Amino acid sequence: MNEVYFLRHYISTLKYRSSKAILNTPINYYNFDIGSGVRTPIEILKHMSDVIRYAQTVFDDRIQMVVQISTWDDEVNTFFKELSKLDELIETIGIPQRERIIEQLIQGPLSDVMTHVGQLSMLRRMAGEPIPRENFFKAEIRVE
Repeated sequence: MNEVYFLRHYISTLKYRSSKAILNTPINYYNFDIGSGVRTPIEILKHMSDVIRYAQTVFDDRIQMVVQISTWDDEVNTFFKELSKLDELIETIGIPQRERIIEQLIQGPLSDVMTHVGQLSMLRRMAGEPIPRENFFKAEIRVE
């Protein structure tokens, strides 16, 4: 197994874990506000897409950031589209020859997005619909 496989697997894991937090959510989950300046789920999801776009710039410096928040469904679709695009860039271009780029991708944008998946999961529980338990050793997570 190589570096490309592990990066793609991490992205696959992000897709899987994110889907648990953002698909089939309760009504009005997207704007659930716990106060104290904490971002709402839609704001967090928008930020996650931005972070993934930022990671894409390692492979293509023409990537543009999106400023405006759309609807929840559009933001969900955008997030998964951006993850797929990052995966495709890694698959087709490979790892750029830059010092410690894999470590930077994992420790920077990819870990940041995974942290936000945890926030969305917690907010989902607080909104009254926690993610069902599962056995992760039986769950099938694979690179597409």
